Amino acid sequence: MTPLSLSFSSLLKNKDSLQKFFNCYNAFQAQHDLPRYYGNRTPWKKGRLWERNFSTVSRSRFVGQVLAEQACTKNYAKEATMCTTTASGQDMTNWLWSIYNETKKQTEALIPVISKNSVNPDTIFANNEMSLGDIEIYGFDYDYTLAFYSRHLHTLIFNIARDILIQEHRYPEGLREYEYIPNFVVRGLHYDVQKALLMKIDAFHYIQLGTVYRGLHPVPDKEVIAMYDGCHVPLENMSDFYGKSSHGHTMKQFMDIFSLPEMNLLCSVNDYFMKHNIDYEPVHLYKDVKEAIGDVHVKGIMYRAVEADIENYISYGEQTHAVLKKLYEDGKKMFLITNSPFDFVPFRRVTDKGVLHWDRIHKLEKGKIYKQGNLYEFLRLTGWRGSKVLYFGDHIYSDLADLTLKHGWRTGAIIPELRKEIKIMNTEECVHLMTWLQGLTGLIEHMQVHRDPASQAVVQEWIEEREAMRSQTKDIFNGQFGSLFRTYHNPTYFSRRLSRFADIYMASLSCLLNYDFQHTFFPRRTPLQHESPFWPEQTSAGALKMPFIPLQNHN
Repeated sequence: MTPLSLSFSSLLKNKDSLQKFFNCYNAFQAQHDLPRYYGNRTPWKKGRLWERNFSTVSRSRFVGQVLAEQACTKNYAKEATMCTTTASGQDMTNWLWSIYNETKKQTEALIPVISKNSVNPDTIFANNEMSLGDIEIYGFDYDYTLAFYSRHLHTLIFNIARDILIQEHRYPEGLREYEYIPNFVVRGLHYDVQKALLMKIDAFHYIQLGTVYRGLHPVPDKEVIAMYDGCHVPLENMSDFYGKSSHGHTMKQFMDIFSLPEMNLLCSVNDYFMKHNIDYEPVHLYKDVKEAIGDVHVKGIMYRAVEADIENYISYGEQTHAVLKKLYEDGKKMFLITNSPFDFVPFRRVTDKGVLHWDRIHKLEKGKIYKQGNLYEFLRLTGWRGSKVLYFGDHIYSDLADLTLKHGWRTGAIIPELRKEIKIMNTEECVHLMTWLQGLTGLIEHMQVHRDPASQAVVQEWIEEREAMRSQTKDIFNGQFGSLFRTYHNPTYFSRRLSRFADIYMASLSCLLNYDFQHTFFPRRTPLQHESPFWPEQTSAGALKMPFIPLQNHN
């Protein structure tokens, strides 16, 4: 917890001193028609806010509110001693800016302390309480779970699909001018198929203005608001519960890491057609690009290219091998399921030469490879049901959703982008921006009650500063679309699905090496909006940069 040494701490010593302060302020309020101030919006006799220990305010989204209230209290006390003057417009302006400066001063004093409590990127984070002691069987997806690929693979997929559009769909040769743009898009974005717009949507179906792109260029906010009659996307236009775009759903969500080249290609083709004033049907363009990307995978083009140059496309991870070895030595059962073509037929055994057997499979044998089949056949043959199974995958929908909702498996999401985002969060620039953003938001929330023109002019300046800072925080993570996990202060649509379908999530499987197999993961108890903001927060084990105790010391 972060101790705060505040200059107005003498006000909080006892009830008597606070009661005198409130009596003085209320007299001042009655004379100058200011709102009665009760600390946390609660009268003294009804609330016990001021009896709480302000020396244990933690790093949380409530820091800004606390700083704003503390600065307001200090300046209210200062003004209450006057009790003789008239609150003119200039007086109110000076008073509000004094609160602003005090809040900013306190915020800056917090930065060094908060920066020291940085988050460990190798932490496993919990959405739901789960004990590894209950897990007997570990299952894995392959792509971006056990195997990681270099960025060269995205360029390869983009180039092959682009050439398929030109050669097989007769798209213009000029498209060859376009290359894959690393870091242009992020996972979890939505694409409006009919309007040919790529955008980020939050957990409440609201479009994040400033993240809507047509081709390779942003769409002005006013135009977005006009097209959607606001910023909200109706439920019937969104993809279904599993992220699929069926009849009537105009929004396609890209949840797969392999979808980054697809989004790049969509934007590039749209950009070319608009730049050359070519009239086109957005729905047909979307279907053609989707088919071209699908051919890269389904026809095996990508796999043959990777096999021919493994060193260039596959990132070897010794730590992944270490995880599997650790599980094996602890006697855990393990299985691997890849995205083989889905077909509703029984599993078929594969020989060493890759030949399929036609005999009916009655059980799965250790060390054997099986092809085709489906999840229900797999469950019938293994009997592996319920919370003794933990399955890891990178695709929130296709890898995890059914397993947790229909079959009760525990699920772990592999989010490679998490490590990069945490490192950005730990930078002094990000800490400074986020802390002051919360402080400024708290000021606006509390000071908006002053409706005189002078006060409103000041508050409006703060609102404009806040908007500029929100754009800065977005750009720190990605210049076009911001963080994978947040749309400004709200969780993204991606985050909402992550919290629903994954019990735990982490940057890579190697994070398991930091925990023993009896470890219980506890979700952090973040206060709900109506709950007290001053409860000590539970920080995920190992999240702060403190060294993990070597596991061998526990033996």
